[in-house]
Amino acid sequence: MSTVVPSTPSPAEVAEVVAAVRATGPLVHCITNTVVTNVTANLLLAAGAAPAMVATPVEAGGFARVADGLLTNLGTVEGEQPDAMRVAAHAAVDAGTPWVLDPVAIGSLPLRTALAAELLVVGPTIVRGNASEVAALAGGQGGRGVDSLDTPDGVRATALRLARQSGAVVAVSGAVDLLTDGSRVVRVHAGNPLLTRVTGVGCALGALVAACAAVTADRLLAATAATAWMCVAGDLAAAQAPTTGSFAVALIDRVDDVDAAVVGARAGLAAEQAGAAA
Repeated sequence: MSTVVPSTPSPAEVAEVVAAVRATGPLVHCITNTVVTNVTANLLLAAGAAPAMVATPVEAGGFARVADGLLTNLGTVEGEQPDAMRVAAHAAVDAGTPWVLDPVAIGSLPLRTALAAELLVVGPTIVRGNASEVAALAGGQGGRGVDSLDTPDGVRATALRLARQSGAVVAVSGAVDLLTDGSRVVRVHAGNPLLTRVTGVGCALGALVAACAAVTADRLLAATAATAWMCVAGDLAAAQAPTTGSFAVALIDRVDDVDAAVVGARAGLAAEQAGAAA
């Protein structure tokens, strides 16, 4: 029996996801980097979603079951956070809640590297990270802390293999973002270098991916829409606020007010053949 593979995300479909997040206000459960909780919460609110930072094991499982999406972000692995992530991830799988694994800074740091490998086995819906983090999650070398030493092109075959083996969509951030479900590959040709000079943008993007995954069954489309939304907002913000402090504020404003159709039109989406994985 043949399986129908969904088409590669189109600009119109991306716009529909952005509009759906704004219309439905999905509740996003974030167990995330304590450095960026305020940024993440504000960006989700700007997108029209509802953030909740529930990071204790006794509450995390129950909340993951009622939330519309879950983010587990390994930016700070301290206190009860690791146990909360484990409990929430299992509960999300049981409840059918889409969840995102953001394996921040894994590879050189043993605690979070082991935790990321453990969570990957649970079965995330989407993995989102930079090229070095994706490489490390697949068993390769990590980067320099949160800084990537590789590129999306450099880990393309690894991302394909990781997607096929794990069943997760893999979203690799970089100058040109690469996203794949193992069968389809899409690039997002948008974004501004200032996005890498503001604390918390990548972490907040993981939460936005979870929000988008709450409104569409096509997980590659969800990851693509969130990435396009952030990148296009970054382009628009940089045009009016070209220095880091003002850019950080303008980015949230543009996530809030960018037209959904503009997100799709300016994302620079490009599909390509998946080919073989390493």
